[in-house]
Amino acid sequence: MHLLTLENLERKDIENILNDAIYFKKNRKSENILKEKTVALIFESPSTRTRISFDIAVNELGGHSLTLNTGETHVSKKESTKDTAKVLSRFVDVIVARVKEHSTLEDFTKYGNVPVINALSDLSHPCQILADLLTIKEHKNKLSGLKFAYFGDGNNVCNSLILGCAIMGMDIFVATPEGYEPNEKFVKMAQQIIDKQGEGSITITNDAIICAKDADVLYTDVWVSMSDKNKNIDEVLKIFPPYQINEKLLSYAKKDAIVMHCLPANRGMEITDEVIDGEQSVVYDEAENRLHAQKAVFKYIFSK
Repeated sequence: MHLLTLENLERKDIENILNDAIYFKKNRKSENILKEKTVALIFESPSTRTRISFDIAVNELGGHSLTLNTGETHVSKKESTKDTAKVLSRFVDVIVARVKEHSTLEDFTKYGNVPVINALSDLSHPCQILADLLTIKEHKNKLSGLKFAYFGDGNNVCNSLILGCAIMGMDIFVATPEGYEPNEKFVKMAQQIIDKQGEGSITITNDAIICAKDADVLYTDVWVSMSDKNKNIDEVLKIFPPYQINEKLLSYAKKDAIVMHCLPANRGMEITDEVIDGEQSVVYDEAENRLHAQKAVFKYIFSK
């Protein structure tokens, strides 16, 4: 059982993961799901929340974590991903990988024989979204029927949010500049889920106000991430400001709307200090929930 994206999860799967995460949040060191298990944590790019939360999660679940940073292995350099996957499978019980290219994860699942968890790729960030859904549930007491509004770049986080919100029956609005829309594959998958369930909706727009109006949740991410080497920063600074979550944009949302950001944040760019530090911001709850949601992911993986 792997977790590369959310596309193979059904609503009952996510509900079970969230319920387990709530339990783990109340009972930090109560389970030994990973007892006598070793987890390889592979990081091709720097990380704060992902690395710390996974490391602590493994240890609090009774396992042993082995962190491998860029330059410490031969992954995709002197050695093929195929060989690395086959060798790691002889040593560890699960691979958690934060990679630059999603294809690396696919190779791990193709050539290895242990579970693989996506800790971030250029295409998807499923563990972040499970923590996000947990945070929304905590603050709104539900998911189905909520209006979820995303602003900015249609990146890997946006792709996964679209799927996660669709599965949970939410009304998804995504506002991006023209040419920066989310991956069409994820939009189509989300629409298929919505059609099948008969609940929820998805709207992709270039109008930030339409997106913000009467929203229950406002969400943003960085306009330029570490992997966006091809983005023209001058163009970004010119066309992205209308999608900044600031007090004016927030005023269009419901009065009890919450504001989210997966962090790290470029304060003053995609979000203002007043909003991210304001009473409606739940970004630090969101960050903490990475730990609890990822514990629940381990339980899900090893229960299959």
